Amino acid sequence: MLLWPVLALAVPSHAVVFMYHRFGDDRFPSTNVKLEQFESHLDYLADNDYEVWPLDRIMERLQCGRSLPDKVVAITIDDAYLTVYEEAFPRLKERGWPYTVFVSSDPVDQGLDDYMTWSQIREMQAAGAAIANHGASHEHLVLRQPGESEKQWRARVRADIEKGQRRLHDELGPGTNELKLFAYPFGEYDRALADLLEEMEYIAFGQHSGAIGVHSDKRRLPRYPVNESYAALDEFARKAASLPLPVLKIDPDDPLVDDNPPRLVFTLDEGAYAVDQLACYAGGQGRIRVESLDNGSRRFLVQAQKPFAAGRARYNCTAPAHGGGRWYWYSHPWLIPPIGDD
Repeated sequence: MLLWPVLALAVPSHAVVFMYHRFGDDRFPSTNVKLEQFESHLDYLADNDYEVWPLDRIMERLQCGRSLPDKVVAITIDDAYLTVYEEAFPRLKERGWPYTVFVSSDPVDQGLDDYMTWSQIREMQAAGAAIANHGASHEHLVLRQPGESEKQWRARVRADIEKGQRRLHDELGPGTNELKLFAYPFGEYDRALADLLEEMEYIAFGQHSGAIGVHSDKRRLPRYPVNESYAALDEFARKAASLPLPVLKIDPDDPLVDDNPPRLVFTLDEGAYAVDQLACYAGGQGRIRVESLDNGSRRFLVQAQKPFAAGRARYNCTAPAHGGGRWYWYSHPWLIPPIGDD
């Protein structure tokens, strides 16, 4: 499914979105970025002529078929932890840079420790932050409860998403999240959930890697997750410069795995990348074989060598851009049953 018109540009119209959670909170290294790491990221963007745009502005440009400058990034933050207000907010405010916080409303309503208050969120919004929907409960929305029918699951999840949006409107004003942006809790979605978000007219984001481009699916847009282990400056720079690998079709299009290890067949559009150097990697297993199908039609098959453990997994595929120095990138997430134990 294509979201945006394809433009004939030497560098495809695209943007890179980074995703953070906590700042300077070393109790949770898997969701935390060290302050010196975060500051080095901001310095790098400033020193290398990147433009930091509001996420909704990027989405509006792509939806209208308008081109984007080559070096555009967006900063997003999930979950409304207190360190967002204490550490990220002053640093971003000092630079005058926009950013988007995806807020789960229940923890804020309940006044849980380590979460911001609505007053703090309003202060950030008044200073230029965009606030978007992360659902109300921050539950694993892909999971069905025992004995729950598909109809009951849809009604429950729809109510959770609608409650999250309603609480944003109640606390922050009816114009909040007008474009209807949504981030999947834990980055998890299956085809049924993605279809529900499309039905509800949301643009939805995951936590799988890659740049966003004209071939990206509005139900499952990629963001580069950043934590202590994936925050080295050279890695950040490589991701900031990445381009979207033009994936036209994927099979299966449902991340929920039936057979483990999963097979993925994907078709690429033409582009300014070295297709003969296409490489794919399975999470925790390293490089995996890429099989060309149909006599060079840019249709490929990849499959990990070993089954994945239960939970979340990925295939990442990259190809160097013609001329070198940059990489086209595509990430495909998988959900390996049973899920929801973290």
